[in-house]
Amino acid sequence: MSIQGKTILYTGAAGGLGLPATLHFLRAGATVLAIDQDAAKLSALTDAAAGIDAGRLVTLAADLSDLDLFRTLLSRQAAALGGLDVVINNAAIYPAKPFDEYSVEEHQAVQRVNVDAGIVAVQVALPGMRGRGWGRIINIASITFYGGWANLSPYVASKGALVGLTRAWAREFGPHGITVNAISPGAFPTDAEKIHPDPEGYTRFVLDHQAVKRRGHPGDIAETLAFLASDAAGFISGQVLNVDGGWVMH
Repeated sequence: MSIQGKTILYTGAAGGLGLPATLHFLRAGATVLAIDQDAAKLSALTDAAAGIDAGRLVTLAADLSDLDLFRTLLSRQAAALGGLDVVINNAAIYPAKPFDEYSVEEHQAVQRVNVDAGIVAVQVALPGMRGRGWGRIINIASITFYGGWANLSPYVASKGALVGLTRAWAREFGPHGITVNAISPGAFPTDAEKIHPDPEGYTRFVLDHQAVKRRGHPGDIAETLAFLASDAAGFISGQVLNVDGGWVMH
């Protein structure tokens, strides 16, 4: 299940789930192009990777809502790295309020970061993947797509779009040796949980719904991503894998 020698693009790489996964990839011998809009978090990632990256960590601070600039910056970095073997579309924003309080522009802003930036990333990486006859695309969806969460309609809609793109891309890119999958993380203790006014009550809610009675940890996501990015997952495509402690079963 090796990812050694692979070049991985990871958006949102310095966040609560991104940073540990990035370190995991580096330890496994991959090169990681880590993109995040938060320069301070990227600096913390660089510090955390000291001694293990061997020059294989490349960071890029970018506002993914500026799609044209993102394409320019990413194209430049991809060329310098000799192409991208793996794309992980993880970056997301998640405003929370009742549906009728969102403007159309706010819906579009979530779509731009959570979905359209991922489209740009795949468009930049795809020619090289086709040329090599090998590639991995992993979209980070969410169990919120299955329902049961109020006040997150733009976010849920964006995750549904990623599921649709996962299936469409898997069908279209498969003949070129490229697999496309999505993972739907459950409720992990990250900054996203800070939107909840009662953290202890939310933890009880999570554990009541999960079959596995512990909170998820970043390693659960990192190991899943590493598997889907490896040759071991070469016959898996177009799938959505819930990494949620047995919350959603279907």
